[in-house]
Amino acid sequence: MNTASTPSQPTALIVDDERDIRELLVMTLGRMGVRCDTAASLRDARELLRQHHYSLCLTDMRLSDGSGIDLVQEITQLYPHTPVAMITAFGNQEAAVEALKAGAFDFVSKPVDLTILRGLVQHSLNLDPQTPKPVGKASATTGTFASRLLGQSAAMAELRATLAKVARSQAPVYIAGESGTGKELVARTIHAEGARASGPFIPVNCGAIPAELMESEFFGHKKGSFTGAHADKVGLFQAAQGGTLFLDEVAELPMQMQVKLLRAIQEKSVRPVGANAELPVDVRILSATHKDLAALVEESKFRHDLYYRINVIELHVPPLRDRREDLPLLIDAILTRLAAAQHRDKPILHVEAIEALAHYSFPGNVRELENILERAFALADEDGIRANDLRLPESRGNTTANITAQAAAAAAAMDPGMLSPRDTASSALPEFIEEIERKAIEQALMDNRFNKTKAAAQLGITFRALRYKLKKLGID
Repeated sequence: MNTASTPSQPTALIVDDERDIRELLVMTLGRMGVRCDTAASLRDARELLRQHHYSLCLTDMRLSDGSGIDLVQEITQLYPHTPVAMITAFGNQEAAVEALKAGAFDFVSKPVDLTILRGLVQHSLNLDPQTPKPVGKASATTGTFASRLLGQSAAMAELRATLAKVARSQAPVYIAGESGTGKELVARTIHAEGARASGPFIPVNCGAIPAELMESEFFGHKKGSFTGAHADKVGLFQAAQGGTLFLDEVAELPMQMQVKLLRAIQEKSVRPVGANAELPVDVRILSATHKDLAALVEESKFRHDLYYRINVIELHVPPLRDRREDLPLLIDAILTRLAAAQHRDKPILHVEAIEALAHYSFPGNVRELENILERAFALADEDGIRANDLRLPESRGNTTANITAQAAAAAAAMDPGMLSPRDTASSALPEFIEEIERKAIEQALMDNRFNKTKAAAQLGITFRALRYKLKKLGID
């Protein structure tokens, strides 16, 4: 597919043998003001590259007549002013590293996250000074990943303000927050708005790598260093050279690997498995976990020296229940994105659905909100999304109001004969409600080993509300 372009319009070549992927990428980039040509094979891509100059190339890893790695190498050698990014299968870290080694500036995994894709495209257009910039896009770095950190709440405003300062630094950053709050998005924003934006961003899920392969994955290995090492392999540190290494779920690192990681960060060098010499590396370390890392240090489950090394600057990403005023903005943005991806009109959200979402505690945070709305969008009738389409787990929807209502209902349902004379007085119901709340809070604290943040999440209330209740009820 070839389309006309204006002299000031950036252009992209999309290479993928799946028609649906090509159409999705064309639509997404088109909205950014980028004209797209597409190719379904290496042969067609090579022909288009000979005929046109492109501001960017996106290529799939596996094509019908060869490997996208070959195309990356050719573009790097023959068309050095055209940045190229790889589309890889989800979780294929080795392929992504291979693409970066071949000359790709970044990669995106399938299924393609459109927000990450837009940030990658924005990044690539900023890399090449000869590339025309789409009006209103490339001029604002906050229009990429940071734009997905939506919200007008005080918590989100503070987070965005802090990110702008942190991005200017080269210090290690520890990003704390519950699952689904957007910790990787925060990390990508720090990278994209910092001095290392032109370098690679390498995310790694520390909990997804088998312990016996960790050293090889992080530091690389030499051919023949162990059974199955049939060729030299570049490690994650080397792949992130000049850029950012994001250690997601860093709490999952086994103790032995923590020691080696600490040394690599301190010495700014790595030794591949089987190598005789260390290699210098220049990377910025960002890390994150949904666990209480400080508590793990106290329990001797995480090294205190590594903790202090990676936690020079700490950022806390607020859970969705602590910024409920952002729900309308988030819902509108998610439904707009879903409608565009599915070539459908944005659905109407009926009043009962809005009320159901407003009273839900979202233990899975923004990620859960996205999943709920995507499912509802698929199930909804033509007249819009109703409460039944959301299929919210009722047991998780407890808020302070719900707890109080349940307590009041329980008191009203009790046999008056079971109450003492004092309980029949006008103060009986408030006292009974307080007792119910006390028991619920004490049980939640015990269930979560007296971690107040987790207890508040279980109860479906904010940390501030829990702290108020503890003081009011005299619970230590």
